[in-house]
Amino acid sequence: MIVDCAIYREGRRIEGPSDFSDALDEARATGDAFLWIGVHEPTEKEFDLVRSEFGLHPLAVEDALTAHQRPKLEVYDDSLFVVLKPVMYEEKEDTVTTGELMLFIGDSFVVTVRHGEGAPLAAVRHRLEAEPEVLRHGPTSVLYAVSDAVVDHYIDVAAELQVDLEELEADVFEPSGGDSRNTAARIYNFKRQVLEFRRAAGPLAGPMDRLAGAGVPFVDEHSQPFFRDVADHLTRANEYVEGLDRLLSDALAAHLAQMGVRQNNDMRKISAWAAMAAVPTMVAGIYGMNFEHMPELATGWGYPMVLLVMAGAVFGLYRLFKRRGWL
Repeated sequence: MIVDCAIYREGRRIEGPSDFSDALDEARATGDAFLWIGVHEPTEKEFDLVRSEFGLHPLAVEDALTAHQRPKLEVYDDSLFVVLKPVMYEEKEDTVTTGELMLFIGDSFVVTVRHGEGAPLAAVRHRLEAEPEVLRHGPTSVLYAVSDAVVDHYIDVAAELQVDLEELEADVFEPSGGDSRNTAARIYNFKRQVLEFRRAAGPLAGPMDRLAGAGVPFVDEHSQPFFRDVADHLTRANEYVEGLDRLLSDALAAHLAQMGVRQNNDMRKISAWAAMAAVPTMVAGIYGMNFEHMPELATGWGYPMVLLVMAGAVFGLYRLFKRRGWL
């Protein structure tokens, strides 16, 4: 469905024909205006008229309708096709979700296609309409503003994930150890969130570098410094993500090492108690073999002496294991 359709002349929104075909003709006729259409999760039938009127390439249209694309930039004869993946952080569930945002940039028009709820288009449009000096640069200004909003939100999400990681690290290195299975599951789930983030932010570096350079059709040549700024912010966000991933790997390794140490301690304790139990068991087993001729078998103090020997042996083993830290 078409969410918004407007003509912008000299950076200001103006009233135009309700039919976007006529609106595009009007924008091109003046030479100093462009048409911006926003579409949300269109069906093939709904988008067919947009495709035919704007002369969009069939392959790009297929990507825009199918979604599930990697961030990319593709140049066609009549338009520029850009895919962005906005990221949202669900604070209640501590999860990262991604949407998809496609932009068609052409002669006097911008078509934005949004999938999911993570695309900040409404806020970007309102902000641009409040800054006519930016909108005056035409469709390129929309591409820059949308890219800048998406990348800046990457940094905000990375900061939220950093807070969650610090809490997770505190649990991992807690002296009591906590619930080992729950901690391992949390680390694994966190790594999945970071992986989702990397899939959105990592592949966008190439398209931003191309936009920051020269020679990209349908992009104002004076916009290169602005896209370089977006590329710098994206590099910062990707460094955040790489750092989070490394710290998570270190936290997982530390958690596994702690589990190994605790298991070794448990095994030493079990072995120590088994050794102390083996001594009286051995002595009792020997005297339970019912031989006639055995040491001190006929004496009255033989039984308490054997008990005393067993207790003394167990106590000696206990002191030995205690001194060596096994108990």
